[in-house]
Amino acid sequence: MNKIIIGIDVGGTNTKCGLVDARGQVIERARVDTRKYISKKSLLFSAIVDTVLSLIQKSPGGRSGVLGVGMGLPGLIDTEKGLVKILPNIPGWRNVPLKRMMEDKLGLPTRIENDVNLITLGEWKYGAGVGCRNLVCMTLGTGVGSGLILDNRLYRGEGFAAGEIGHMPLERKGPPCNCGGFACFERYVGNTVLLKKARKLFRDETMTLEQVSCLASRKDPRALAFWRETAVMIGDALTGVVNLLNPRMIIIGGGVANAHRFLFKTVSDTIRARAMTVQGAMFKIKRARLGDDAGLIGARVLVDNPDF
Repeated sequence: MNKIIIGIDVGGTNTKCGLVDARGQVIERARVDTRKYISKKSLLFSAIVDTVLSLIQKSPGGRSGVLGVGMGLPGLIDTEKGLVKILPNIPGWRNVPLKRMMEDKLGLPTRIENDVNLITLGEWKYGAGVGCRNLVCMTLGTGVGSGLILDNRLYRGEGFAAGEIGHMPLERKGPPCNCGGFACFERYVGNTVLLKKARKLFRDETMTLEQVSCLASRKDPRALAFWRETAVMIGDALTGVVNLLNPRMIIIGGGVANAHRFLFKTVSDTIRARAMTVQGAMFKIKRARLGDDAGLIGARVLVDNPDF
């Protein structure tokens, strides 16, 4: 397929839009400041539509050269009905028939999907997971999200909510989580939690995780121990995932993955020490390759594969 698709990656801070060609290359970009329109659903929707219309004008071949629209959103998405069930961090988005709304405004076939699932599709088809039939793609940022490719297909689960690795409980008791549970994986390795821990460890309220990595690269024992403890926790959680799903690959992205030099080997060693023999021998860990474009590129995969 040589036509262009329009990818949209909605975030709580910014919404990225782009023209993506058949090679998975983003050839034109635009951005919407989500925060500017976050108070009212209709305002954000209109801003996104206006941005997409301006991109269509820049598309080679104009509207006739656009195959369709793929859109990722940070929440629970019913992909079959084209319905946004809820966006936890963007108010007012509950049971919104977004697919129909977009198609009515744009006159283009549109598919909507969870944002991490789009990142997973992008990494699988064009990034670190090329050629892999079974993989887990995990993002380590403020939250911990993941998507699953099983037998070369995106796995969404019965209620379109599969892949919530960040909300697997690690202990019988632990800190409360905003999902309503407690002792969730995310409450131990999310950016906010790690940053608070680092600032307490170094007694510096301005400390950043990047600075912790810089100290680790200089062999600072506290920084090395900080990342090692984090890596063991990640490995402990992923052991259950490896045993359950038997993936060939685990792709890790997000801000915390910038410390991959101090994380990945220990994560792998921890999993291999704890996982069952067959599963523990088969997986490998890779860093995500597509960066901020992963969701836009994943939209290409979604539009190209209507049976997904």
